[in-house]
Amino acid sequence: MSTLTQAQPSTAVKTRLLSVPLAVTFLAEFTSLTSFLLLLSVMPMLAAAAGTGSSGAGLITGSLLLGTVAAEAVATAAIRRFGYRTVLAAGAVLLGAPALAMLVREPQAVMVGVSVVRGFGFGLSGVVAGALTAKLLPPERRGEGLGLLGVVSGVPAIVALPAGIWLAGHHLATAAAATAATVGLLPLVAIRWLPGGREARQTARTGRPRSARSPGRLAGAALRLPLIFAAATIAAGTLDSFLPLAKGIPSNLASAALFVQAITATLSRWQAGQHGDRYGHTRLLIPALAVAALGMAAMIVLGSPVMIFAGMVLFGAGFGVIENATFALLIEQLPEAKASALWNLAYDAGYGAGPAVFGLICVSTGYPAAFALTGVLILATLPAALRERKAAVPALAGQLPRRLDV
Repeated sequence: MSTLTQAQPSTAVKTRLLSVPLAVTFLAEFTSLTSFLLLLSVMPMLAAAAGTGSSGAGLITGSLLLGTVAAEAVATAAIRRFGYRTVLAAGAVLLGAPALAMLVREPQAVMVGVSVVRGFGFGLSGVVAGALTAKLLPPERRGEGLGLLGVVSGVPAIVALPAGIWLAGHHLATAAAATAATVGLLPLVAIRWLPGGREARQTARTGRPRSARSPGRLAGAALRLPLIFAAATIAAGTLDSFLPLAKGIPSNLASAALFVQAITATLSRWQAGQHGDRYGHTRLLIPALAVAALGMAAMIVLGSPVMIFAGMVLFGAGFGVIENATFALLIEQLPEAKASALWNLAYDAGYGAGPAVFGLICVSTGYPAAFALTGVLILATLPAALRERKAAVPALAGQLPRRLDV
């Protein structure tokens, strides 16, 4: 008779993960993030030094975010119309070339325009890199490959951002700009090894969700998963922006804590991908949300370095799993370009909105309570995660292997 068995870890020989096109995609992700992060803090610093103060610095960052979100909103249509190669090439040019404007004598006059254009280029590059990664990975190792993409993305955040600040602090902002321009344009050298042309455009047009879910459930997932991820990125953006400003926390302590958080998130994202491939990504969401919220709750005790570091480890671990699980689940259910666009949009919108709202709340509550409230926001998405897990059960049941018992 035929019996339905539970999904078991595969003992078969693993399909090869890396390929030349995937390596080029990782290169594009690495270089675009490096170019972006090198000037992320440098341009606001230059604006403030030019006499515009915090308002000018905020305008620069806001313009960058505006360009990024606008690109993510149109990236899917652009890929469908022009293909991966063309859109990635446009992203590289729009991200890298405008950085050269920072070499002029009075760069503050063009900073807002440069920020919008660079943000647009970064948004295009990010969506293409995510979509191509998903397309080029073997399905049975997709989570692991997305985790590896997370490692590639994590290195620039650890190295490029502080490097840009160091260069600006030593009156080498022009060197940072020249490096950002050069690195941003590097994908153009290797772009010919990527899928492109008519075949890629046709795939983008006709790509269909892989999930066995009904259209209604797919639409629900397309809302739930970005919502869950956005709640986590709101907390991440809040921590990165305001932990160094919290009263009583030395700057070196805040920097070390954020460094630990970044490392933990990168490693947990990688591990989450491998675990999700074997046992399913949906079961990771609820524990990850609980751990991330617990990390934010620890920030109530800002006077204790031990609690701060414990909170950063917990939040980083939960955030990394949420990053990978939400991306992997979106890709399982939607065409690659649309899944990547939704995920990146949730990331940047949450990361930008978090500090804006937090700045208003902490005036009344203080930093510890405001940090804890972001943990409550993460917990508020638990019902969505539970619904996502329940929705995945019937789809999984239709995909479980059957075993013939004689």
